Amino acid sequence: MATEMAASRLLGPYFGDSLLVWANLIGLILLCLTVGGYLGGRWADRSPRVETLYTITAVAAFLVGLVPFVAAPTLRMAQGAFSHVGAALASFDAIQIGGSFLGVLLLFVPPTILLGCVSPFAIRLQTKQIRSAGRSAGGIYALSTLGSILGTFAPVLVLIPALGTARTFLIVAFLLLGASLIGLIVQGGGRQVVLAGVLILLLVLLTVLLPRRVVKADARAIFEQESRYNYIQVLEVDGVRYLMLNEGQGVHSIYDPHSLFTFGTWDLLTAAPLFNNPPFSVEQVRRICIIGLAAGTTVRQASQVYGPVPIDGVEIDPAIVQVGRRYFNMTQPNLNVYLTDGRFFLENTVERYDLIIIDAYRLPYIPFQLTTSEFFALARSRLTPHGVIAVNVGRTERDYRMVEAIAATLGEHFPTVHAVNLADTFNTVLVATQEPTRPENLAQNATLIGHPFLVEVAQRALPNLYRLQGDGLVFTDDRAPVESLTNAILLRYLLTGE
Repeated sequence: MATEMAASRLLGPYFGDSLLVWANLIGLILLCLTVGGYLGGRWADRSPRVETLYTITAVAAFLVGLVPFVAAPTLRMAQGAFSHVGAALASFDAIQIGGSFLGVLLLFVPPTILLGCVSPFAIRLQTKQIRSAGRSAGGIYALSTLGSILGTFAPVLVLIPALGTARTFLIVAFLLLGASLIGLIVQGGGRQVVLAGVLILLLVLLTVLLPRRVVKADARAIFEQESRYNYIQVLEVDGVRYLMLNEGQGVHSIYDPHSLFTFGTWDLLTAAPLFNNPPFSVEQVRRICIIGLAAGTTVRQASQVYGPVPIDGVEIDPAIVQVGRRYFNMTQPNLNVYLTDGRFFLENTVERYDLIIIDAYRLPYIPFQLTTSEFFALARSRLTPHGVIAVNVGRTERDYRMVEAIAATLGEHFPTVHAVNLADTFNTVLVATQEPTRPENLAQNATLIGHPFLVEVAQRALPNLYRLQGDGLVFTDDRAPVESLTNAILLRYLLTGE
């Protein structure tokens, strides 16, 4: 279990942390344990000796310890093997499915099969009489389950946050190798003792002599960190900083000290209140909520456009907030940071907002609890009478089913939902208003206000601005098939090339 939990963090920088990746990881490891259980039972009947069991665990531990040293080239190769499939979301999902499968296959199949041999081998050795077989098997499985609990929580709560993924693999490997060596010495294993000693020595030499880099190197990176939730990178290109998370397929924040514009989704999210019926003024925006704060790009823009109004920023990962403060100038005194889930925050806040921004989606990473009819009903209840909701939704060039589903769900509670397709991106910004509104309101209000930022954002949005009818699937807390819809988009691409 410790290997499996650490493996998920190892795959994250290359393939992300979606259900597709977890399915490959869990499914392949279960398959390996199945094979190991079968082989271990036959092996135990042929050689029912304690020395054989300790030799198996020693070799398995050594293979686990090798993972940090071979992971980067192996996973880069696995990623590249599927990168030719296409472009945008479809290729990304194909890379996730095929690449993560190949990566797990190459890195974890051999040690996991050997570890799967342990339980049947231990039961065979422990069973002295038929009438005590049940007690022996039960005791071993109980001990195994307790070990699994420790192996699940120790890496997640202690080892990975404190020491990182590479050292977690090495600690697990050295613990099992040490236990195997002690067991062999007690049993007088002879040649097996020498083998275990050589494996420990090799692993020590590798640890001392070779780097343990398990994440993707990037010459533009000025910072990288593994947090409890994400692999975080800050890239700097020509003085502009970019926040990248996990596999690095999307930019989550931008900081250009010389410009307020990003030419991305953040610009339009900031301007969303202007979809209200004119005349609308910046003074009518008195409080803002951002769910998916990241490193605070929208905070910087909103504070410049609307003044130092209170902004409640919700972000689940405290490490990202620290990165925002250190590298993205997210130090605005009007920003209140809440380290929690966005829906939980809205359930418990008593504030009312003139703008609620939902910037926590990116296909295929969409928290389903932030997409449902019940969630948007909650969000509307936290709005002022002229408050609006702005949502950033991912898509492909031709497949807008996720956009249509979110729009239809918003349409259950808002009379008008506007959509703007961001040029040269795979993003659509949806803006829901509490009274019937027209698309041209954006440009009219921007002209009335006269702020250069708002005027330019409106001009860039106009060619791609339209009103959605909300004909898609409505998500509910009971049924929000976000992953299924993402997979259907991939299947459509694979079958039709669209």
